[in-house]
Amino acid sequence: MSGQLGKILFRIRSGEALDRLGTKPSHARNEGGSVNGADGSQATWTGSPTGRASGCERINRPYLIWIAIALSIVDLTSCATVSRYQFAEPAGNWDVRSGQLLYRTAGTTLIGDVIIRFSKTGDFGLTFSKGPGVSLLSLRQDASFAEIKGPLAQRGWSGPIDHAPQQLRGWLGLRDKLIRSQDQQSVRYIAGNETFLFRF
Repeated sequence: MSGQLGKILFRIRSGEALDRLGTKPSHARNEGGSVNGADGSQATWTGSPTGRASGCERINRPYLIWIAIALSIVDLTSCATVSRYQFAEPAGNWDVRSGQLLYRTAGTTLIGDVIIRFSKTGDFGLTFSKGPGVSLLSLRQDASFAEIKGPLAQRGWSGPIDHAPQQLRGWLGLRDKLIRSQDQQSVRYIAGNETFLFRF
């Protein structure tokens, strides 16, 4: 990123240098004319009486510098967003449970198929679907980080668990509840106005 910003600033500074080279010689006439060089050659210049670029040629260089800085900040933010956390991949020694989940809020009730996976080190995954090929929500989570996708997660989210949006914290509380209840055939979990009822 710093290399890109450096290139932008270099172009801006180069433009300023060209502007300085293109300014009127101090001994030229105000409204155009010719000047004699040291070798007897003659150079002609036409320009404004002030010897500065016309209004359409002037560029606010400090303004462009601030634009370059702002673009570099956006670029850095984009890189941070694109970078992916490396979750542990499910392996043969993970526990797998499948069953049904009833999910209820004040205005919604959904019943669908659920599959959960968890490792002995606390890695966790959950898939909630309504029939074949209709995924409602998928969740990957460990002790500190989570990634949640699907229509029930709206635009989805990933990041440190303690920074999770309030509307997703019910789902993120399932990991601890289900790992502690892995021998039970029915598990109920309530978080605010959300109720999760699992039957395995």
